[in-house]
Amino acid sequence: DKHYRLFREMSAAAKGCFEKADWAATRRLNRERIDLYDQRVVECVTQITERFPAISRREDLWPEIKSEFVGLLYEHLQPELAETFYNSVACSVLDRRYYSNQYIFWRPAISTEHLDGKEPTYVCYYPKPGDLAATMRELLGRFELGAPWADLDRDVALCGRVVDEHFPRGWEHQPNFQIQILSSLFYRNKAAYVVGRAVNGAHQFPFVLPILVDDKGRLYLDTLLLDPVDIGRIFSLARAYFLADMEVPSAYVEFLKELMPSKPKAELYTILGLQKQGKTVFYRDLFQHLKHSTDQFKLAEGTKGMVMVVFTLPSFPYVFKVIRDTFAPPKDSDKKHVKDRYQLVKKHDRVGRMADTLEYKLVAFPKDRIAPALLTELRALCSEELEEDDDRVVVKHLYVERRMVPLDLYLQTDDEERQRAAIAEYGRCVKELANANIFPGDLFTKNFGVTRYGRVVFYDYDEIVYLTDCDFRELPEDDGYGEPTMWVGKNDIFPEQFPTFLFPAGKKRDLFRALHGDLADPRWWADAQVRCKAGIQDDIFPYAQSQRFCVRYGQGG
Repeated sequence: DKHYRLFREMSAAAKGCFEKADWAATRRLNRERIDLYDQRVVECVTQITERFPAISRREDLWPEIKSEFVGLLYEHLQPELAETFYNSVACSVLDRRYYSNQYIFWRPAISTEHLDGKEPTYVCYYPKPGDLAATMRELLGRFELGAPWADLDRDVALCGRVVDEHFPRGWEHQPNFQIQILSSLFYRNKAAYVVGRAVNGAHQFPFVLPILVDDKGRLYLDTLLLDPVDIGRIFSLARAYFLADMEVPSAYVEFLKELMPSKPKAELYTILGLQKQGKTVFYRDLFQHLKHSTDQFKLAEGTKGMVMVVFTLPSFPYVFKVIRDTFAPPKDSDKKHVKDRYQLVKKHDRVGRMADTLEYKLVAFPKDRIAPALLTELRALCSEELEEDDDRVVVKHLYVERRMVPLDLYLQTDDEERQRAAIAEYGRCVKELANANIFPGDLFTKNFGVTRYGRVVFYDYDEIVYLTDCDFRELPEDDGYGEPTMWVGKNDIFPEQFPTFLFPAGKKRDLFRALHGDLADPRWWADAQVRCKAGIQDDIFPYAQSQRFCVRYGQGG
C-alpha cells in the first residue's frame, strides 16, 4: 500500500510538471519512480527478517502466511500488484531457490475482472448528432489543466476535419453513440495524451489526443490519432513509461487492451510504469505458452554477439539474452558494466529508439524444449549463468526483449526502396538517440532491429555512453604507416570513418552518404553535444510529422 501510494503521488505530480512545462522534472519523476518498487521490497524484507529472524527457515509457515495474505485482497483495488509484491518479498526472504503456487502466487488468486474503485476509470459523453465540437470542449475541460488554451476552438475544428477525412462517407448515428475517455491523462516527455474510444452501434473506434504546450505556456492539440497502428506506436515499449494516476490499474489495462487487442497485458502494465507487474504477467504468459506448444528454443537469427548469447522460441515473439562468461577482444568490459548499461537505458528517455527489457533471475526452462545446438552454446559460453538437472536448465540472469529483424539481415535485399527506407530510418535512429544524449558506441547494423512497423530500434547496450562523454574528432593525417584507426582514446570517435566501417562499398554506403552524410561530420556531433549540455532536446513525436495539425493543415501549434 505504501508503494502504490507513493507511485500514485509521483504519477499525479506529472500534471503540475506539464502545466509548468518543466520537462526536466518530468524526466526526474520517471527515473525515480522506477526505483520505488525495489526500495519498498528491501524495506519490507528488512522489517520482516529483523522482527522474525527464523522466518526464512520456516518453510512450513509460508502456505499459511499466503492464505492469510489472500484474505486481505478481496476488497483491495490493486490485488494483482499486491500479489506480485508478496512474491518479491517471499522470494527474498525464503532460503528456497524455486517455488510452487503453495508458497507464492504462481497463479493469481484474486480476479481483477470488473474491479472498480471510488473514482470512475473512464467517463462517457453523449454527443448530439452534428455537434461533436461541444463534446470535445467538455471532455478536455474535465482535466482542469492549469494553463490557458492558445485557441481551443481552432483545435476542436481541426479535430472535426480529421474525423471527416477519416470517415469520408460519414456514419449513421446509433442510439448508443458515445465517447469514453480514461479519467487520467497520460504524461510522457513534453506531452499529455487523452486516451479514449468512440462507440457507435457494434463498432468501437480508438483515438488519442496529444496535448502540447507552446513557447508561451499555452496548451494546444497537436493532432488527433484514429488509426490503431498509430495508437499502438504511442504505447511502444521503445519509449519512456507513462505517468498516469490510476486508482485501479487493472481497469486501465482492460480498457487499453480493448483499444489494442494485439498488445499483451504484460506490455500494457509495463508501459504504465508497473514494470514488475509486467514481468509477472509475461512470465505467466511464457509458461502458459510452453504448455500449449512444442517447438524448441534455438539460437536467434543474425550475427552472433560478443557479449550475449541470444535465443528465441519461434512461436513466441521475444528474444532471451544471457551474458557470456568472458568477452573476447576488442571487448574490454565485464558483466557488471553490461548490467549497468541496461539499467541506464531503463531509466533514460528511450525516445522510441531503444528496446525496453525485462530482467529476470533464476528462470527454469524445460530441458527438452532447448535445441541441442543452443544448449551446447550456453554450456560453452555461459556456464556461470547455468544450473542443470535432468529435466530443466536454470538461467541465473536473463534479459527479455521483443523480437525484431536484425537490421543487417533486413538490408540483405535487392529491393532498393526497402533498403533506402531502412537506411533512412537507421540514420534517424542514430540522430534521435544523439538528441537524447545517447551514443550507441557500436553503430554496426547488427546491433539494430526493425520492428513490425518498419521502425529501426537499437538493442545492444554494452557500449552505450552519454554523448556528452565522447570526443568527436577529425581524422589525423595518414603518416604513411597505414590508415588511421577509428578509436584512439577510450572516448575518441572519428565520424568520417562511419560510412566505411558501417556499410560495404556500393549502393548501401552511397545511400547512407546521401541520406545522412552529416553523421560523418564531426561538427554535427559537436553541435549535438552543445545542445545536450544546454539541456535542449528537440521534440520527438511518436507519430509522423505529417499528422500534426501545423503540417497537415498549416494551422495549430
